[in-house]
Amino acid sequence: MMKSDRIERLYELLPVVYRQRDEEDGGHALRDLLRIIAEQVNRVEDDVAQLYENWFIETCEDWVVPYIGDLVGYEIPFAGPLDAESRARVRALAPRRAIANYLRDLRRRGTLAQLEELAEDVGGFAAHAVECYTLLGRTQSINHLNERGRFIDLREMESLDLLEGPFDRLAHTVDVRGINPPRPDGRHNIPTVAAWLWRLRAYPITHAPAYFVQRGAGYFFFTFSALGNDAPIFTEARREEDLATISAEIEVPTPIRRRALEQHPSDYYGKSFAIWIDDPVTPVPVENIIAADLTDWEYRPPDGKVAVDPKLGRIAVAKEPEAMWVSYRYGFSDDVGAHESRRTLTQPRPRDPDDLKIYRVGTGEEFTTIADAIKKWENAQPLHAVIEISDSGFYTEAFDVELAAEHTLQIRAANRTRPVIHVMDYHPSRGEALNVVLNERSRFTLDGLLVVGRPLRVEGKGEKPVDAHLVIRRSTLVPGWTIHHDCKPGAPDESSLDLRNLRGRVTIERSILGTISVMDETTESEPLNISISDSIVDATSDDREAVVGPGASYAWATLRIVRCTIIGRIETHAIELGENSIFTGIVRVVRRQIGCIRFCWVPPQSRTPKRYHCQPDLVLQIAKDKHVTDVDAEIRRVEPVFGSKRFGAPDYAQLAFDCADEIARGTDDESEMGAFHDLFMPQRLANLRARLEHSTPAGMETGIIHAD
Repeated sequence: MMKSDRIERLYELLPVVYRQRDEEDGGHALRDLLRIIAEQVNRVEDDVAQLYENWFIETCEDWVVPYIGDLVGYEIPFAGPLDAESRARVRALAPRRAIANYLRDLRRRGTLAQLEELAEDVGGFAAHAVECYTLLGRTQSINHLNERGRFIDLREMESLDLLEGPFDRLAHTVDVRGINPPRPDGRHNIPTVAAWLWRLRAYPITHAPAYFVQRGAGYFFFTFSALGNDAPIFTEARREEDLATISAEIEVPTPIRRRALEQHPSDYYGKSFAIWIDDPVTPVPVENIIAADLTDWEYRPPDGKVAVDPKLGRIAVAKEPEAMWVSYRYGFSDDVGAHESRRTLTQPRPRDPDDLKIYRVGTGEEFTTIADAIKKWENAQPLHAVIEISDSGFYTEAFDVELAAEHTLQIRAANRTRPVIHVMDYHPSRGEALNVVLNERSRFTLDGLLVVGRPLRVEGKGEKPVDAHLVIRRSTLVPGWTIHHDCKPGAPDESSLDLRNLRGRVTIERSILGTISVMDETTESEPLNISISDSIVDATSDDREAVVGPGASYAWATLRIVRCTIIGRIETHAIELGENSIFTGIVRVVRRQIGCIRFCWVPPQSRTPKRYHCQPDLVLQIAKDKHVTDVDAEIRRVEPVFGSKRFGAPDYAQLAFDCADEIARGTDDESEMGAFHDLFMPQRLANLRARLEHSTPAGMETGIIHAD
């Protein structure tokens, strides 16, 4: 039954005579009353129907999952209250799949394959389990030869390539230290089992143009990455079909090794990556793909062959192609920034359908360039408009957009695409940018796009500040405009987002961007409200400004920062709320009387509103109470440590393994501070450790080792 039919059903049950009188009296008062009653009846019916669904783990609501787990004996490690409002946290601590398979897994306890399945079901990790006693060196018996006691064969490069990794096959001496805290250094021992986990995910890029880097001596060089940087190609992780089988290297999201591609090209080509040259339909045959070391671009491929360096994400060919397209997978931590991941698309819902126009851009669509779609939109001037890009191609164009009063425009990527807007510097005498001009109560949205080359500049039209709304959602405005092959920023001192003459709202959600400049010199009206959540603001250095005003002064803005990683200094008028975030640079605000910063890392020299449960304030207080002499050492101990702070690296802005617990579990719900808070990594790891203890045979010890 459709929703409209359900609302009208009580009214339809009335005799026709009463409905006729209701219509004759005008106003339809009786119909409106019965609609209100029907709405409440529908809610009661839906609740009763859901009560039946809540009896089953497959169909129950998220908040019911922990209770069903308790019924079957699935113990959840304590990590704060499980409230129904934090659905993501409930899913991390009480995963539906793990509870559904719990009774079945009890029969398989102690098997190696079950440990890998637990890592997937409980924590969502790709895993590889290793019985470490099989890698111990021992004296050979002439009657029973084995592979474990042999010396290293220096000519067997494959084994050397895998040394000390998850798929190590060489023998080791005994290490009697434990594999779990507080002595996590031991690994190779008789009772030890190692569970290797991958935190990074393999994100796809589908049929996108390769990036031309340079030519030399008759050869032509490209990168898989749209930004021209070195980025390893990751394996497409595929869970093994046989539950009794241990995962292989091809089944986990790990960077592809050169030697693995050389020996088993068909395992990777066509699955984890593919290349098209001149023909966008037929890919290059696998027999024409050769693995090579393209460091310094010194390797020269033979004619008709395509040299691929999966470690650096580079391509070399002998003949200049007219066009080259690639599909591949790269590594990253979570859906922050622009990715080809599934996401919810939002758009206005006007009363009159004619007020909404959608213009589609891409291969096979009505428009081939964004500029053509914008020109069509400018001529039509609908009240609400969406320009949707349907592929992951390059769009090397700069465009100017002006929204009329109360109009909205959304430029977005279609679901599971990641288009790149490369703003070229066509005019040497002036700086190019994506220029957006807003009028009163207009709204501009950028959703799912990667912008490289120049900044996004948004300004209000007129002399007085304009009350408008800017939304940046799941997008990437490359910090430093561009990056070099080693991910070093091309213009580290430049901003990625310029805001001028605005007095409305700026909303930034799950995005990556560089410096935010609020270039308003007047303070006659209220400051600009900027809300940033689940995002990374990267000034490319802790000493550069991440949020700044004109002339490196204070920005005339009020910030709200929730679950963010801010790399750089903040100079602003006020901070309304800073929560569960990391500020690597000094924070200075003008108005300290308003706002609050809670459960954050803030450098000690900062000038902020009132702080609550922040670091290093807590460790400083503890050190003072205990009369610790080396206070600076305590501050250094709890400083956030990242895998990388360079945009373009797979572990960009990801907390390192040795990051202090005060940061890794320092938020109000005991998750990690920063942009990847919603991964709930500490809860997932704690839950997995508890399950591993139940599934490890007596006398054995299972430890978690991070492979990335």
